[in-house]
Amino acid sequence: MEIQGKVVRLGNLNEGTSARGAWRKQELIIETIEQYPKQVCLVCWGDRVAEAQNFTPGQTIKAQISIESREFNGKWYTDVRPFRFDLDAPQQFQQPQQFQQPMQQPMMQQQQYAAPSYEQNNIPVTDYFETDNGDDLPF
Repeated sequence: MEIQGKVVRLGNLNEGTSARGAWRKQELIIETIEQYPKQVCLVCWGDRVAEAQNFTPGQTIKAQISIESREFNGKWYTDVRPFRFDLDAPQQFQQPQQFQQPMQQPMMQQQQYAAPSYEQNNIPVTDYFETDNGDDLPF
C-alpha cells in the first residue's frame, strides 16, 4: 500500500535491546492530502529511523507501508510500518501544450411546443384560487 502526506512532526526516539539485539523505533506523523485530511502515525523501525529523521515538517512524502495488527491481553494494536520512503515533488498544474476545441454538435432543429390551452381541451377553468375562503393556508 502507499500513503502520501505532509510531515507534521517526529515522535520520540525509542531504543532498547531484546533477545534479537539492539533496536530503534521512532514515530513519524504525517497528514494525508485529501479533501478531509487525516493524521497517520507511521512507526519506523531500524534503518527507516535514520530516513525519517531527515524529513522536515511540511515536506511532502510518499511511503510504501504495511499495516499489521496484533492482540495482547484481549486488546488489538495496529501499526502502520513504512518499508520505503520517496520524496514527493510539489505538485504543479501542467497545462497542455495545445488547446483542443471541443467538438461541436450539429444543431438540432428545436421543436416549438405551445403550452396547453384549457379552452382547447374543453377543461373548465375554476376560480378556486381567486376566491377568499377565510384562511391563508394554501391547502
